[in-house]
Amino acid sequence: MEGVTDAPMRAVQGEIGAFSYAVSEFLRISHSVPPRHVFYRHVPELRSGSQTLTGLPVQVQLLGGDPGRMAESAARALECGAAAIDLNFGCPAKTVNRHDGGAALLKHPLRIRNIVREVRAALPEHVPVSAKLRLGWDSIDSIDENAAMAAEGGASWITIHGRTRRAGYAPPIFWRPIGRVREALGIPVVANGDIWSIEDFRRCRDETGCIHVMLGRGALANPGLSHAVAADLGIVIRNPRSLDERTTNNWLPRLRRLAYWSHEFGDAVDERIVRRMKQWLKLAANRGACPEFDNIKRATDVDEVFALLQYAGSSTVSRQTQIH
Repeated sequence: MEGVTDAPMRAVQGEIGAFSYAVSEFLRISHSVPPRHVFYRHVPELRSGSQTLTGLPVQVQLLGGDPGRMAESAARALECGAAAIDLNFGCPAKTVNRHDGGAALLKHPLRIRNIVREVRAALPEHVPVSAKLRLGWDSIDSIDENAAMAAEGGASWITIHGRTRRAGYAPPIFWRPIGRVREALGIPVVANGDIWSIEDFRRCRDETGCIHVMLGRGALANPGLSHAVAADLGIVIRNPRSLDERTTNNWLPRLRRLAYWSHEFGDAVDERIVRRMKQWLKLAANRGACPEFDNIKRATDVDEVFALLQYAGSSTVSRQTQIH
């Protein structure tokens, strides 16, 4: 979700009110510990109590392969205001993997344990440390050892995406191994991957036994999904009024809020805002939830995007009026 779930998007999702917490895009820890201003730029919510201005708690995610630098970086994040740390062992990007980060660590279970252990030791006990994993590098059975090592290192919980790194995002998804890990470990396990609908969520829950779930692409492609899943889990939605705007085909108010929060975070460049909007709508279009995307993908500024959505909405109302 790099480049999509940034601070403005997290603020929008906070307004929706259905999520318990968000995880930041990963901060790459390579040859040195990032200075404080880098943390604040990457996760501006650190300046507001480690939550969005719309009330959604945000966890800082770190990615890297050196235990010492990861631990020092976690301590620096805490100094900046972080309330929780997540460790990324799941990113499948080739560039990241070539530089000893993300899913590359899935080939080295003991290193996963050591990184988690060092980060855990660098933080006060009350600050959670979690780990994001895939099932393995090229085998879905690797998850048993890798998850055990993360737990042994002191992870408060782990999130598992039901594919290997080699599979990327290609089908199929494997949820059952996540359930096997949940049964074996004494810590919470969060299921992730290919939850595009409430029916998918229920199948995932049935196969894994998990009562915790992470939504990514599915929550953006289907903005009503987070509400449906929250309702199924018995989670009280913080902002029920937002339900009025969360029908699948009502994109205009969402994008207006994304533009608003982009400006609030100091991004007044139309080109970047439009690119972010297109990334969001492309996810929806791939699932058949944004038929206007063929026109919008050629838009060059924010006002043009809004005008196209306004026109599409007016046309729909007109057609519905004629039918009735």
